[in-house]
Amino acid sequence: MRSSKPRSRKNNRNRPQQNGGNIPNRVFDSSGPEGKVRGTPQQIIDKYQQLARDSQLSGDRVATENFSQHAEHYLRMLSAAQKEIDERREQQERENRERQAERDRERAERDAERAEREAAQAKEQPVVAEAVSGEGAQPDVIESAPAADSGLVETPESKARRQRTPRKPRGPRNPVEGDATIDTPVVASPDAAE
Repeated sequence: MRSSKPRSRKNNRNRPQQNGGNIPNRVFDSSGPEGKVRGTPQQIIDKYQQLARDSQLSGDRVATENFSQHAEHYLRMLSAAQKEIDERREQQERENRERQAERDRERAERDAERAEREAAQAKEQPVVAEAVSGEGAQPDVIESAPAADSGLVETPESKARRQRTPRKPRGPRNPVEGDATIDTPVVASPDAAE
């Protein structure tokens, strides 16, 4: 079994080792009894199983066992890689659940703090009893504070519009010689009438 990836010491020095990184999709060259078999682990397994069936039909028990062992080797390698991928996926899902739980806890704490602040503000502000059907004393109207104290952003709509002064009318255009757009009376020549 040899991977078809070229290997050089110089390029691999600074790279971390990938144990089983992308085995299910990686292409391998397998040197079996019938020559080289090339493909992904699943393709190699299928090929060796087919060769084992063919040799069994021809009555060659030794070749059948040999091909079966080759197929089993790649089957074990593929299942180990799949198991590692599943473990990695479970680990990632576990970490995601923990992060989400932490976010939920932080959100709950922020909501609790916000509720406490709102409750404290409600206690500080005087509560005005509503008059039932217009009876009783009505509260005084409080004049609004200037915009700078209200904490609101001043928008163009809230600004007072200033009155525009009308423009002076434009004077007549000065005619330029050779300008075809000037309205000049056309005088017919006496030769054109004939």
